[in-house]
Amino acid sequence: MKFSYLHKTFSVALSFLVLFSTLSLTIDKHFCGDVLIDVAIFSESKTCGMEVSKTEQTDVIEKSCCKNEIDVIEGISDLTINSFEDFDLIQQQVLFAYSYSYINLFEGLPNLVIPHSDYLPPTLVEDIHLLDEVYLI
Repeated sequence: MKFSYLHKTFSVALSFLVLFSTLSLTIDKHFCGDVLIDVAIFSESKTCGMEVSKTEQTDVIEKSCCKNEIDVIEGISDLTINSFEDFDLIQQQVLFAYSYSYINLFEGLPNLVIPHSDYLPPTLVEDIHLLDEVYLI
């Protein structure tokens, strides 16, 4: 019973490991000076309202104190699945021997054969030890 719970727990943990290892994230941060204003994971971060302004008459761009940082966390894009034929001969033999011994490790014990299961003892009419006056010391 506890092997099945342990097996289910490991299966769920490994499936979450595969899911999160293939997940890619983009984290967008907006700073105003040295102060972090907003952090967004899947969308653009909100600005503080001090964007770069452009005057129409002089075409001079004022420098802004704000900056955006984008952190990209790449996930695994290719999951390789090896088949049994990709291993060399020694690895195949070791894998086969290990799996065979592991499968036979948890085999149930055979049913015990009880030779006297159908035997019915005779009915006692009198106590023979008292009749023969035999006492165990």
